Amino acid sequence: MSATSLATSLRTHPCGALRVEHVGQRVRLGGWVHRARDLGGLVFVDLRDRAGLVQVSFNPATSSADVCALAASLGAETVVLVEGTVVGRPQAMTNADMLTGAIEVHATALRIVGPAVTPAIPVARSKGEPLPAEELRLKFRHLDLRREELQRNIMLRHRLLQRTRRFLSDGGFLEVETPILTKPTPEGARDYLVPSRVHAGEFYALPQSPQIYKQLLMVAGYDRYFQLARCFRDEDLRADRQPEFTQIDIEASFVGQEDVIDFAEELIRALWIEGESTVPAGRIRRMAYADALERYGIDRPALRFGLEVEDVSEVFRGSEFPFTSAALAAGGRVRGIRVPGGATLSRKQLDEIDALAKGAGARGLLRIKRLNGVLDGAVGKVLDDASSAPLGLGEGDLGLYVAAEDHVSSPALDRVRQDVAQRMGLVPAAVNAFVWITDFPMFERDAASGALAAVHHPFTAPHPADVALLAREPWKARALAYDLVLNGTELGGGSIRISDPAVQAQIFTLLGIDDATAQMRFGFLLEGLRAGAPPHGGIAFGFDRIAMLLAGATSLREVIAFPKTTAARALFEGAPAVVPQGDLRDLHIQLES
Repeated sequence: MSATSLATSLRTHPCGALRVEHVGQRVRLGGWVHRARDLGGLVFVDLRDRAGLVQVSFNPATSSADVCALAASLGAETVVLVEGTVVGRPQAMTNADMLTGAIEVHATALRIVGPAVTPAIPVARSKGEPLPAEELRLKFRHLDLRREELQRNIMLRHRLLQRTRRFLSDGGFLEVETPILTKPTPEGARDYLVPSRVHAGEFYALPQSPQIYKQLLMVAGYDRYFQLARCFRDEDLRADRQPEFTQIDIEASFVGQEDVIDFAEELIRALWIEGESTVPAGRIRRMAYADALERYGIDRPALRFGLEVEDVSEVFRGSEFPFTSAALAAGGRVRGIRVPGGATLSRKQLDEIDALAKGAGARGLLRIKRLNGVLDGAVGKVLDDASSAPLGLGEGDLGLYVAAEDHVSSPALDRVRQDVAQRMGLVPAAVNAFVWITDFPMFERDAASGALAAVHHPFTAPHPADVALLAREPWKARALAYDLVLNGTELGGGSIRISDPAVQAQIFTLLGIDDATAQMRFGFLLEGLRAGAPPHGGIAFGFDRIAMLLAGATSLREVIAFPKTTAARALFEGAPAVVPQGDLRDLHIQLES
């Protein structure tokens, strides 16, 4: 549908759709007054709709005195209807900053249809003018949404949604809606609960994911499913999280891990093309979970720059250096990064980096510089040139190391690595470094109790090579799970699911879930598996996060029409809100004082 096909009985063209080919045409426009300039009888109005801006001029030579007087009185954000003729601007008066800058509309009629009070926050801003505070923009979201940047983001989001639907529909996937009112999950503390008025004392939950429903659709024989699913999670928020969010939810039958990865990659390529961003060439690289932790300290590594984590334990083994000897004796390691040219970082900067490591659980950083051919400080007294050679520190280089067990050093070095890369200007802006992380562990083990918990969820299939480990060393078993990561951000993840009810029962047992509890929590899935389930698997992508990255935004709130704050509050409509006692009684709820 072209922009000009948006004509109605009140307008012939969107404001921002007019071009030189429309010169000489009579047009009817409707929009908001973006700016108005009264030059003493000659009034110029920049009129705005979602297609863009156009300049409308009110001149006594072409407009009546009444029309010119009304134009001179227009305030910002007033909604008007305008009639006039499109004319070309003289070459010297064209505006290269506007798509309509080669033309203007000479108005002959003007009508105010939406009077407006002075806006609480400005919509029109001068170049470089800062935005109002975000809290204020969220409170007056209807005005903020008129901003060009937000309109561009929301329209991009629309295109990405439609591209997703077209791609998956063309691939034989069926869009199926699953329930919003569902059963509370085992992670009930993170569910949003909805009380039932009809069934006293009972609650629905808003879904954290359509996981079980999409597996049941495979059991029911629907082969390929997708949904742009609304999901809800009551958890601590940050810039890339919202309590309600949209995910591209996909499931398919008679597939293995490579099949899911293949069509997921093609979907991502389609979305990145739609977003006019760099598309990964060829197959996206793979990296095992253990390798990612070893080399980058995290299972969603940023690969746009180097600074890989290295194990330098042998350099310090047997030395009397107190920072490392205790950690090595306790079974830990000395790991860190080499920063080329990092000796230029100031003492203050290094203290800030050290604080990051401590914030992630480390005791601190061992800092080693090579200046004037020698290692600086106390380390130089412990290590000579031969013993320090494996550190690979050249002139002007900096080494930053953590001596600890891996569960401490890995997160600390991840934070250090990313911070140093930013400080040293090592992060290229226009590079998209995608990577699949595979071979996740099935379980994580509580250090104190030894109890097992599922790393992804309890329906993830074990790696075929590790099935035997489930009976003797289940904590060593790998899962058929996979995450897609871009520049340190997880785009989505999925797995091949368990289709054998006996294996599913075994996993529940390992997780400490007895038969009665399993039946209570997952009975409808177990019944489905016992009815005959095909091999199946899928993936879910965080759609809001994808839209944020493709829009070049720094927060999900910039690509969601009506988002929540980091405190999970909706400032525009004032939610959550207190409910009258009478309504609570109807819902069989009594609040404790």
